[in-house]
Amino acid sequence: MVADRRREEMSDGRRFGVAYQGAFEAVFAIVIGAGLGFAVDRRFGTDPWGVVIGLVLGFGGFVLRLVRLGRAVQEAELGRRDDSGGPGGGDT
Repeated sequence: MVADRRREEMSDGRRFGVAYQGAFEAVFAIVIGAGLGFAVDRRFGTDPWGVVIGLVLGFGGFVLRLVRLGRAVQEAELGRRDDSGGPGGGDT
């Protein structure tokens, strides 16, 4: 009983850790895209198009990372329900 609760708490902690990691990666995708766009603008004198394109690409990476993160968390939640015998779970 105690071991099951500890395993469940560790699973929650891991899930939150993965969520925070994904959120940081997503936000940094925008920052990196803007930074690279700024560098392109400085190098080639293309103000403001490098930053605009960098932001668009960074935002695309942001959205893609959040979608992948949502799927991973959802799959982990479904797997946890199946293991615990909850709705759709194994013990019948």
